[in-house]
Amino acid sequence: MNARPRLLLASLLPSVAFFSVVFFVPSVAVSQEASPYLPLSHWSVPFIEHLITAGRMADPTPLTRPFRTDQVLRALDAVDSGSVTRAEWAVVRQVRSELTRRERGPAARVDVHAGIAASSHARRDPLRAAGVGHATFSGGAALSLYLGPVVFVSHPYFDTRLKYDPDWYGKKDRVIAGRFDAAYISAQFTHADLFFGSLDRNWGPSALQGLLLSDSPYGPDHFALSIGTTGVKLEGFATQLNDLTDSTGAAVHRYMVQHRFWIRPSGRWTFGLWEGSVLSGVGRQLEPWFLNFASLGFLAQLNTGTNVNSFLGFDVQRQGKVTLFAQGLLDDIQVDKTSATDQKPASYGLTLGAQGRVPHSAAAWTLFYTRVTNLTYRNEDNFQTPIYFGLGTGRNFSDYDQTSLKLSFMPLPAVLVQPEITLLRQGEGDLHLPHPPVSAYPSTPAFLAGIVERTLRLAAGAHAAYGRWDLSADGGVHLISNAAHVSGASQTRWVGSIQLTWRTKKEGRIP
Repeated sequence: MNARPRLLLASLLPSVAFFSVVFFVPSVAVSQEASPYLPLSHWSVPFIEHLITAGRMADPTPLTRPFRTDQVLRALDAVDSGSVTRAEWAVVRQVRSELTRRERGPAARVDVHAGIAASSHARRDPLRAAGVGHATFSGGAALSLYLGPVVFVSHPYFDTRLKYDPDWYGKKDRVIAGRFDAAYISAQFTHADLFFGSLDRNWGPSALQGLLLSDSPYGPDHFALSIGTTGVKLEGFATQLNDLTDSTGAAVHRYMVQHRFWIRPSGRWTFGLWEGSVLSGVGRQLEPWFLNFASLGFLAQLNTGTNVNSFLGFDVQRQGKVTLFAQGLLDDIQVDKTSATDQKPASYGLTLGAQGRVPHSAAAWTLFYTRVTNLTYRNEDNFQTPIYFGLGTGRNFSDYDQTSLKLSFMPLPAVLVQPEITLLRQGEGDLHLPHPPVSAYPSTPAFLAGIVERTLRLAAGAHAAYGRWDLSADGGVHLISNAAHVSGASQTRWVGSIQLTWRTKKEGRIP
């Protein structure tokens, strides 16, 4: 056995030991049964987010997604039927029925789904639509095992859309492409949650993708830890990014670790302070002083002199009739301007927004502004970027800003309509480009480099759920100026997609 497998095995021993204890401790030591996470792609999530935005339902986990299903059920149980519309109450009952467990104790559940879709593009994000449009079909089955304090989830599926998606890193020379939407083991206790596997996550305001951790990449496998109460938590996230090759042909190993301190001091305010570290090197392993979730990676970098790309950030949200939220990321800001290296343009990301219920109606609104500067995510060491198989772990684009106003309302039971107006400005900067040399700092714009492409998106989405059938659609027009960063070029592009999905479930006890 060479050095790398030995070190990898050593790093996994604490996790193996923990899960061994979980499976063999007496049941009296456990105060709760584990609950699976509700995937961000689940049909019920848009309806739940509408109820939260409209103030009909409490947010079970502010600044954190996904929810656990038990958290959603407790929040739904607290919804007063007299405070919601008939259409909203119908979806509350439907989501309850979908997520409630019928069997207690050791049990298994299988969720089967199949669908057909048609789209003008293949990328998941309609605002930045790309890829050839096709009629596609998909299907899969999710297995969930409830084993006391441990839940096991495995959700493989196939989707012919993947082979046309420019962001999909897997094989594209097959008729059917497949992946796991989720695959994990989670051990849960009253004040701790230990997780290993793949699952889409988002840290920050739920209205948009987080600046450093979101569902932008296709589900990297990771280790995660959450320890604390409903008011204070310490959280950690660690993953291995895909290897890259240097100029000599050697494989460069890359890792990312994030730590977060989450606090909810009252019913209205929620805060998060977090940091991220991206490590790389030929033959490099994930050093334990960065993996240690009880310490700070930023200080470990300073004290050990280790070469790491560090990020610092914050999240904040104030719940109310009008909920305010913000997120900030600091990549690199030079205070002194005495040397050539001090001329590096500022690198940061920022989100500001608000949401609430439209007065005298049952509709909800969300308004936000977000910005990512030119060199954000890039680093002097081009291997130390938060990119997983070509996609940013938070945002997949830099050197842009976006202003969006979105509405949501339910005109009929289990029918959600979401109009949207978005203005996007995109400079020629790109997080996938190499970092500029020091000599180019004075001529490198900090924000909106080169010819700025502007996109005005006028669109609407819709979701409907009846029985075992789900229908989702999105359509709109993009009015583009300086198209493809060509001065004076204009383009009007119609984008749209529609998908029909059939689903069923089966639950039973494990003997």
